Amino acid sequence: MLFMKEQDLYKKLAKYYDYLYAWKDYKKEAEQIKEEIVKYKKSTGNKLLDMACGTGSHLEHFTDDYECTGIDINSEILEVAKSKGLKASFILGDMTDFDLGTEFDIILCLFSSIGYVKTKENLTKTIECFTKHLKKGGVLIIEPWLTKEIYRAGSPHMTTFDGEKLKIARVNISELKGDISYFEMHYLIAEENKHVIHFVDQHELALFPIELMVSLCQNNGLITHHNKEGLFDNRGLLIGVKE
Repeated sequence: MLFMKEQDLYKKLAKYYDYLYAWKDYKKEAEQIKEEIVKYKKSTGNKLLDMACGTGSHLEHFTDDYECTGIDINSEILEVAKSKGLKASFILGDMTDFDLGTEFDIILCLFSSIGYVKTKENLTKTIECFTKHLKKGGVLIIEPWLTKEIYRAGSPHMTTFDGEKLKIARVNISELKGDISYFEMHYLIAEENKHVIHFVDQHELALFPIELMVSLCQNNGLITHHNKEGLFDNRGLLIGVKE
């Protein structure tokens, strides 16, 4: 068994990321996000920033309608995004502290990536960075991670990919450490003509109360809206419009 560094699925093993999330309907989710953009955006431009963009699987469904930029903290996963030939710019950066010297009409932070900032201090800095880069009338859309009230500590989970030449299985038990959800992900990767890889990857995401996120957005001059249903798994969507 191989114990790897934290979040190595986003790093050394980034090439497997899209296979593991092949079940996710990125196109449908992007269409839902576009409906929210049309509903709330007041600015007249079309510049879109996707924070923690990962492999660009959401972003590829926005490039025909918007001038797109993606930011991620992991260079390896950005290389996967760049390899797709999308009409987008990609930047290596940390959502808690970045300065692009420009403003955007739309800023997205999807797939609960906001949970990775882990502390209230980092969340505060992140929201400040987002709003600093948002035009007046622009819209910020954050897909939160789960709240402590609905998080199910102790529950088992499994995700698989079953291709002809590649098989992946991931299992874990959801754990809770204070206000942090903790996942020790056990992976088995079987690829044609290669040895089976068995590794353990660790992830920690904060269970931020939605009230805290709303408050921070409002403190930064955003008019907030909360779509409680969201894209999937009842994670909701937090929407802020810059006054």
